[in-house]
Amino acid sequence: MGALPVYRWRLAPDGYATRRQLRARGLRPGGQEVAAQLERPRRRRGPLVAYLYRVDLAVPVRPMTPARRAALAKANTARRTCPACRRDAGYVIPAALGTCVPCADADPHGSDGSTHEQC
Repeated sequence: MGALPVYRWRLAPDGYATRRQLRARGLRPGGQEVAAQLERPRRRRGPLVAYLYRVDLAVPVRPMTPARRAALAKANTARRTCPACRRDAGYVIPAALGTCVPCADADPHGSDGSTHEQC
């Protein structure tokens, strides 16, 4: 395969779309190779690059099955459950903290590893 065509930011011809643009239309690349790329110049750093796919070769997004929906709900619940107090925090636990905010505030050094009653 030869070199990819490169277009400047916002100057790609019709018929190409990024993954996000395809998803907004209910499509996915469907195994096709990257067809082109966009480059947005930046000062003092390399350009931002976005890969483009052909819209005519894109296929519909797979429908959400009950099993996939259940697996996604289980994964999201795990991301919201504090490992220290085992409660649903109501938000995704920040990776930098590792625990819910009340647990992190109660034991800033994590020295004793105990659970906290105020969580």
